[in-house]
Amino acid sequence: MGNRLKDATSPYLLQHAGNPVEWWEWGAEALAEARRRDVPVLLSVGYAACHWCHVMAHESFEDDVTAELMNRWFVNVKVDREERPDIDAVYMEATQALTGQGGWPMTVFATPDGHPFYCGTYFPRDRFRALLQGVATAWREQRAEVVEQGSRIVDALAGRAGGIGADVEAPDADALGVAVRSLAAGYDAARGGFGGAPKFPPSMALEFLLRHHARTGDRDALAMAAHTLEAMARGGIYDQLGGGFARYSVDAEWVVPHFEKMLYDNALLARVYAHWWRLTGAPLARRIALETCDWMLRDLRTEQGGLASALDADSEGEEGRYYVWTPDQLTDVLGPEDGAYAVEAFEVTGTFEHGTSVLQLPRDPEDPERHERVRRALLAARTDRVPPARDDKVVAAWNGLAVAALAECGALLDRPDLVAAAEEVARLVLDVHRDGARLVRTSRNGEAGANAGVLEDYADVAEGLLALYGVTGDAALVDAAGDLLGTVLDRFADDAGGFYDTADDAEALFRRPQDPTDNATPSGQFAAAGALLSYAALTGSARHRDAAVRALAPARPLAARHARFAGWGLAVAEALAAGPLEVAVVGDPADDATRALHRAALLASSPGAVVAVGTSGGVPLLAGRAQVDGVPTAYVCRDFACRLPVTTTAALAAELRG
Repeated sequence: MGNRLKDATSPYLLQHAGNPVEWWEWGAEALAEARRRDVPVLLSVGYAACHWCHVMAHESFEDDVTAELMNRWFVNVKVDREERPDIDAVYMEATQALTGQGGWPMTVFATPDGHPFYCGTYFPRDRFRALLQGVATAWREQRAEVVEQGSRIVDALAGRAGGIGADVEAPDADALGVAVRSLAAGYDAARGGFGGAPKFPPSMALEFLLRHHARTGDRDALAMAAHTLEAMARGGIYDQLGGGFARYSVDAEWVVPHFEKMLYDNALLARVYAHWWRLTGAPLARRIALETCDWMLRDLRTEQGGLASALDADSEGEEGRYYVWTPDQLTDVLGPEDGAYAVEAFEVTGTFEHGTSVLQLPRDPEDPERHERVRRALLAARTDRVPPARDDKVVAAWNGLAVAALAECGALLDRPDLVAAAEEVARLVLDVHRDGARLVRTSRNGEAGANAGVLEDYADVAEGLLALYGVTGDAALVDAAGDLLGTVLDRFADDAGGFYDTADDAEALFRRPQDPTDNATPSGQFAAAGALLSYAALTGSARHRDAAVRALAPARPLAARHARFAGWGLAVAEALAAGPLEVAVVGDPADDATRALHRAALLASSPGAVVAVGTSGGVPLLAGRAQVDGVPTAYVCRDFACRLPVTTTAALAAELRG
């Protein structure tokens, strides 16, 4: 039969195109082949930047003996979880239910109907071979029990489905206060962040804490957020030379990263750091936001203007090799004096293998000019190393997150080039990923992939378009967001006020995925709630606002005990509690006075505030708003009821504070 991945569009699948395993892509043909041969499906799910996926590939999938066992007894299916998050979601739910844990690579044995009956993650080669033998034997000799096990798993997971009850409402002010206390109970006061090792950047929870402080003045909320943001920025999880955050820290101190760098993490974090700067003016917040945006554009930008998914953790067969240094290497690049300075400034103590260290920056340099010269020299020297591989597929959702980050960082931090980049990314998504009001999940080399967009794609792209509108005043962006959100309401809604993660006409799996909790990115449901609420604030649509409020309901029970997994929903609930404020700036966006009012509006820290700029012929929030005495004018509104118009930035700032 042969390996069928050579024509795949996924870089992850292409990594396996040369394996001796007879891989299939997911699809009806693979399941039909399993039925024809009367063998189970072996489903392997991972992604291109996954370190342990590479390890299992080298140990097992590139091994002729192991591959022969796989080919003899199974139909082998390889899935890129980033291309098919729906497949990943339903089988990961089964894996977690059966084993109590999950992760990638995910290894699932399923019937030809796709029903999982045995699940796991990474298996060393010898154990994997024994598992192959055991499953094949069970399939031949205990078929009825195996099939029944698969049916029981499917039935049990189906029993978990359903809404949380019509009587549950979106979090109110009291529930949001409870959520802050819930986060505080798990807060690491010594090192920042929540819980112990490993530590992931808690982007959505931090956004919630910043918004809560902005609305209530809660100093504890701001302190937790600021401490965590500073600890991450000074630790090894942050690339002190090139900018950008690694996926997570394997320790509790943010020192030792798992070195893969993902677009979604950095888009979310750049936006959070910009919002921290907006609240406090912290120089560190400004620097990290800008460096993270610069890293995204330098290392992830594609020729077509989109942003690639990730950089691998490994290079030259070793995790982190590209990023670590020895004292001697620093001296070789910088000379003895600057080398000694770098050893001390970056805490290079030889704590890794071969006497290497990741770079940290525990304190601001006393001589910024010297430090910048050293940083640039080391960054230039690092470019001579073999870089990590890049997963160059473009994911709609993550590019939507990046549009929002680039637009807001550019506008807030006086970097118009970042706004221009956001516009370019948005054009790529709208031109390549959009077909009418429908989205495809991925593209590569400017060509759309075959997989349908999921809820997070629609929600995050709409969020990005609305954020970009607030910066540019291009009303066509609001129209495009409205089309996508119309599809969300028409194709993704359930019967309980929530949303499924796949459309009603998507490929049917053994269950329709639906999970309102945040993971590494905002959940599709909470992301949809945020975009729906912003769209309603710009257009006055009661349908969109009501849908947003209903979609926030799962955040209320999560607030008390699991607030970390509802951070985005809680952040959107903060916007709901604040209104959100609607700021209409009426004037020519090219006029200096209009630009000054517009910037003052964008600096508003009220949670989820929306800004419309332009003439009265733009979005509905601008309709009927006139200039006062012929000069640019701002209106601060809530539910389209506006306070008295103002014409100066000082007066607007006062209105926004009030």
